[in-house]
Amino acid sequence: PPRILTLEEPVLHMDHCIAFAVHGNPAPTLHWLHNGQVLRETEIIRMEFYQQGEVSEGCLLFNKPTHYNNGNYTIVATNQLGSANQTIKGHFLEKPFPGKGEPRHWSRGLFSLQIYGAPKFLCVDSKVFSFQVSIAVGLAAFACVLLVVLFIMINKYGRRSKFGMKG
Repeated sequence: PPRILTLEEPVLHMDHCIAFAVHGNPAPTLHWLHNGQVLRETEIIRMEFYQQGEVSEGCLLFNKPTHYNNGNYTIVATNQLGSANQTIKGHFLEKPFPGKGEPRHWSRGLFSLQIYGAPKFLCVDSKVFSFQVSIAVGLAAFACVLLVVLFIMINKYGRRSKFGMKG
């Protein structure tokens, strides 16, 4: 019957890898569970292994996993003589926002953000915002006028140099 020889916590090589080795004769079929649910292979998660005699060695590979991929991973090996399984905890990233509970409030300039476990809304003070927009428009207009004046002066006086070469 199948026997799980090794199951290791995820490590980062080119991709994150949960390494495993399974023994069985006949060669067992392998599949994975994530938090008790059947894990389907995708572009992000795939299994690669090779068979050498009665031992299958390989990795469950993760391409740039996120906090959604955290959880318990169970390898299940099955052949005609029985089955074996073993579970390991995979932790890749922390959740970007805290769980539900006390709200967090951040304020930076004209933006104010209140978070209840995840971003909900963004408040902008309209009076402050319109004042800052008018300042930005005024600065842009001043820069345009300055560039036009410089262009005219360069065209008018730039061609006649007092220090021209005499030959």
